[in-house]
Amino acid sequence: MTSNSNTEEILKEIELKYQAINQKTETQLEGLLWSKPITYWDYIQTDALLNLQTQRTTLPDEMVFIMYHQVNELIFKMILWEMNQISYAQNIETDFFTERLMRISRYFDMLTTSFSIMGDGMDVEQYMKFRNTLTPASGFQSAQYRLIEFSSTDLINLIDHRFRDTIDRNTPFEFAFEHLYWQAAGKDYQTGKKSFLLEEFEKKYKKMFLGHMQEYNTINIWQKFKQLPAIDQRNPELIKAMRHYDHTVNITWVMQHLNTAKKYIDQSGKGSGEATGGSDWKKYMHPKYQRRIFFPELWSAVELANWGEEK
Repeated sequence: MTSNSNTEEILKEIELKYQAINQKTETQLEGLLWSKPITYWDYIQTDALLNLQTQRTTLPDEMVFIMYHQVNELIFKMILWEMNQISYAQNIETDFFTERLMRISRYFDMLTTSFSIMGDGMDVEQYMKFRNTLTPASGFQSAQYRLIEFSSTDLINLIDHRFRDTIDRNTPFEFAFEHLYWQAAGKDYQTGKKSFLLEEFEKKYKKMFLGHMQEYNTINIWQKFKQLPAIDQRNPELIKAMRHYDHTVNITWVMQHLNTAKKYIDQSGKGSGEATGGSDWKKYMHPKYQRRIFFPELWSAVELANWGEEK
């Protein structure tokens, strides 16, 4: 094919593209005369991205803390992007499911290993000073992380294990929401009164959460796995990938987070040892108390009994 014929073929394709949306091709092509060339900084929105960091103190290491959490939120967005593709795939194929699942796992592997940035990359004295300006905010309030949970598994697996016998697939989402495992971290154990941390979180995101819970009730990662051919659901490599994702999110990543928090909050000898949001953070964060398991059917009885136990 010559250069001229190749150009003609491209122009025909462009014509068909704009005809399909009832647009004039000449107008679109003329617009190219006036459009400026794309640059890296415009495409990535570098200037906007680099101006999203606003410190509350003059302590240099607060900038590390802010940027690290912003990077986490960007990775969470990437994870949700991949999950959405799996959940909305029609007649999902095993290769597609597996490839996207491995992408998600790699993102969480990256998050897990990145905790050394926080664990070893901030001065303890500085951290214990600037964290006092963050009360009552808390990483607990990451809405994207909650969406990842809802997108991963059946809702029953996110319910506080003490209340699972009272909830099934016919339970109203509002009732189930009040018994999610993380609710306990924001409630008074005696009165059941919600903390300011939890009240503000729900004021901002509860409506979105309830919608997402309903939306992904039948299209979460576990439900899409069950749509794969029965023979593929027994494939050792695919099961290994599912278990890796489950273990990484619910044990490895959580324990890295917990150990980093212990270093600064519990072992530094500075401060009260309380979380900025006022939660019982040791019990809230430790997987053996959370009992959060995305795919319990893929684990043995012994593994389930010892979930989150430190070796």
